[in-house]
Amino acid sequence: MNKAILLGTTGAVAALAMLAVGFAAGNPQVAKADTALVAEAASPDTKIDRKEVEGIIRDYLLKNPEVLLEVQDALEAKQKEEQRIAALGVIKNAKDEIFNSTFDGIVGNPNGKVTIVEFYDYNCGFCKRAIEDMQALTKADPDLRFVLKEFPILSPDSQKASVVSMAFHLMMPEKYGAFHTALLGGQGRATESIAIKTAVSLGADEAKLREKMKDPSINEALARTYDLATKLSITGTPSYVVGNEVVFGALGKDVLTEKIEAAKAAL
Repeated sequence: MNKAILLGTTGAVAALAMLAVGFAAGNPQVAKADTALVAEAASPDTKIDRKEVEGIIRDYLLKNPEVLLEVQDALEAKQKEEQRIAALGVIKNAKDEIFNSTFDGIVGNPNGKVTIVEFYDYNCGFCKRAIEDMQALTKADPDLRFVLKEFPILSPDSQKASVVSMAFHLMMPEKYGAFHTALLGGQGRATESIAIKTAVSLGADEAKLREKMKDPSINEALARTYDLATKLSITGTPSYVVGNEVVFGALGKDVLTEKIEAAKAAL
């Protein structure tokens, strides 16, 4: 194989690797575009037709399938880095909305030097289990400020429960931690009626609570949270913002502790 053929084949190998990644990612448009690259790789100067190029590529990949895994890993690493950089910009530009929204409940030290923000849904099973992480973290660190950001994405019941929660917080912020723990830590599904019963059990006036639930600023705040989550690439609960980092999933107290310590070191 002369140098021209080798160069053409090498280009086609790279193109087919891209093609495979496109299919693996479930993106037929990417795959279609990369098919064109395969065809272009067989330049007329190489004196080799498309079928011959594809045969060479097929044999190469069958003998070296790890190439596709390496390409996939490299792509994922690149996407994660791009996501991290994008999140840095969002956190910088929306700092007050993330860390200091008047609609978010706070547990731990309200004046703590380090803040962790949790995006949660009252009907999220992982969030229910993660409440123990929140309690352990705030107990262990008296300088930790834990912000609870309503992100009801699982069902209409979740959305209605969050409206009650936000109304209760506006009325009785000093008891919000107890409300949050009772509703999220309770058995069964969180609904509007269950949330109202929980609020009343903590001293809320039901009539005033129902009136506060009509406050249009509550739905406006939820809309801003959805928009913020989209910009931060948050699609599930629980998710956290710690310092300048977004942490996805219920990774446990130890991982969150590491992130908190890193945020402290960056102060």
